[in-house]
Amino acid sequence: MRSDHADGPHEHDRGLSHDLPVLARRRMIRLMAGAGLIPLVGCTSETSETPGTSGASGASGASGTSGASGKAAGGAASSSAEECAAIPEETAGPFPGDGSNGVNVLKESGVVRSDIRSSFGDSAGGTAEGVPLTVTLTVVDAAGDCGTPKEGAAVYVWHCDREGNYSLYSEGVTEENWLRGVQETDAKGQVSFTTVFPGCYPGRWPHIHFEVYGSLADATAATAITSTSQLAFPRDVCERVYKTDGYRESGVNLRSLSIETDTVFSDGHDRQLATVEGSPGAGFTASLVVPV
Repeated sequence: MRSDHADGPHEHDRGLSHDLPVLARRRMIRLMAGAGLIPLVGCTSETSETPGTSGASGASGASGTSGASGKAAGGAASSSAEECAAIPEETAGPFPGDGSNGVNVLKESGVVRSDIRSSFGDSAGGTAEGVPLTVTLTVVDAAGDCGTPKEGAAVYVWHCDREGNYSLYSEGVTEENWLRGVQETDAKGQVSFTTVFPGCYPGRWPHIHFEVYGSLADATAATAITSTSQLAFPRDVCERVYKTDGYRESGVNLRSLSIETDTVFSDGHDRQLATVEGSPGAGFTASLVVPV
C-alpha cells in the first residue's frame, strides 16, 4: 500500500509553520526562565547525550547509541536529574482521532487497551503488521522534582503503520482504527502499549503521538487534555528496523531526514527521545518519562 504522505508533511503536522503559537510560547518560557522570571518544571539532566551512530547515508540524526545489546540511550529521566521541565507541548497532527479533527475514537467501546495492533469495535477488524514494539510511558509530576508518579492519569497514544498510514484517515485504512489506544497509569505512573514500530513518511522524523489526561474518565470523554506531545526514536534503531520487510519506503524516506531539522523536534528533542532496547527479530522496547 502506498502512503498518502508523498506530498510532504501533514498540513497540521508541520510544527514550525503551523504551530507557531505553541513554539512561540515555548521560546518565551525559555527566555523568561533564562532571565530568572519563572521556575522550570520537568526532568532533565545536565549531562549531554552520547552522539549516536549513523547509517551508510551519513545523514545526521537522533542522538543515541546502540551496541551488542541493542540498547539506545534516549529521553528517560536520570536518577540524579538536576532540574525539572515539563514535556514539550507539540502538535497533535491532523490525524488524532480524538474528535478535534473529525472522528472520535476515544468514546468507542474497546479503546481502553494495552495491545493496539488490531482494530476494535465496528471497524474492519484488521491487524497492523511490523516489527514488534512495546512502548512504556512514565507520567510524573512536573511541579516537584519529577520523582512523584501520577497514578490514575490516562494516556492516549496513536501513530502511523509501517507504511506511514494513519488509521481512520489515510486512504485504504479509513475503516481501521488500529494503532490507537488508551490506558490508565498505575502506581508507578506507567502505561505500556504493545504495538509495531512506526514507519517514516516524507517530511517527518519517526514518532509516536500521545495525549495525557487527568483521569481515564477525562480520556474516554475526550475532554480536559493535560498535555500533548510526541516521542521520537534514535536514528540507528530506525535504520535497523527499516531494513526489514515492509519498511522499504521508510528507509528511503529516513535517509533524507534529520531530527535536528524536523519541523517538530528541531527546537529540542532531548526530553522526547526514547530509550530503546531490542532487535528487529525479537522486537524492541521504548521508554520515556513524561513530566506533566
